[in-house]
Amino acid sequence: MADRVASAGGLGYRLRLGGIWLAASGLVPARWFQPPPPKKSERAARTGMLHVEIVSHCWRYAHLMAYQLSSLVNHPPEDVVVTMTVFHASEDAETVRLLEYFGAMEVPNVSWNWQARDKTLLFRRSIGRNEAALASGADWVWFTDCDVVFHEGCLDGLGKALQGSREALVYPDHEFCSPVYEPGDPVLEAAREPCLVEIDTATFVRQERTRATGPLQITHGDVARACGYCRDIPVYQQPTDRWAKAQEDRAFRWLLGTGGKPVEIPSVYRIRHQAKGRYRRRGVHSRLRTRVRQAQLRVRERGNSADADQT
Repeated sequence: MADRVASAGGLGYRLRLGGIWLAASGLVPARWFQPPPPKKSERAARTGMLHVEIVSHCWRYAHLMAYQLSSLVNHPPEDVVVTMTVFHASEDAETVRLLEYFGAMEVPNVSWNWQARDKTLLFRRSIGRNEAALASGADWVWFTDCDVVFHEGCLDGLGKALQGSREALVYPDHEFCSPVYEPGDPVLEAAREPCLVEIDTATFVRQERTRATGPLQITHGDVARACGYCRDIPVYQQPTDRWAKAQEDRAFRWLLGTGGKPVEIPSVYRIRHQAKGRYRRRGVHSRLRTRVRQAQLRVRERGNSADADQT
């Protein structure tokens, strides 16, 4: 991994990102960048009580991470063993306090694994994901975001769906999404201090998924250990001076040669929120990003309404 910290807004860095984006569109073979994953016949077909490692990142999103960690306490798995890995930065005091709070809890079949890193390493999500993938001893590794909630029966359902599977990459064929919460919403404010919280599932709407997107990438352990996470793409393993927009999940699918296989996993919930706390909050660029996100969410809402009318 390169030691030099890249300027996320620099022209050279953006050009490098653009080059990988074009490559991952299929313009060049993925094998030019990384060897293929182990053959399907070479991957273990694990059965019984599976070990799943969940890999999440948190930078200034402690109020969302509280819901994710609470879901493991409120609905502990019975048929799988879970390692909950969270990458964070020591200067994010709210997240540190949250992890200390949950780290003191003993939860059946759940092990906490807090990984503090310099914030420049945290800002490029694929660095931590790659580190976790290469070091994991789990049967399966779920790369996710801190706004995903594993509600009742979710992880046990995952274990059931993965019995004997040798797929390189799977993902939930659907998830349930919340309304778009604005800053100050009681749902977000309820988790401002470390505590156990719970979502109201009645307010979430089912949405179908067609590929393994960033928070829904569940990788076979043998593939994770062999390939890492965009391990051989230098721009995705370079620290940055601020949070870098996550594009590497697309390249990860390209490197594995699959968009993922959909599997039925119950009770996957996602908390949608308007304000992006991980970005810098000042300046014209920040305000423009917020307006763009507002427009994107309105378009998605209209699309979801249209899909619902057709079903």
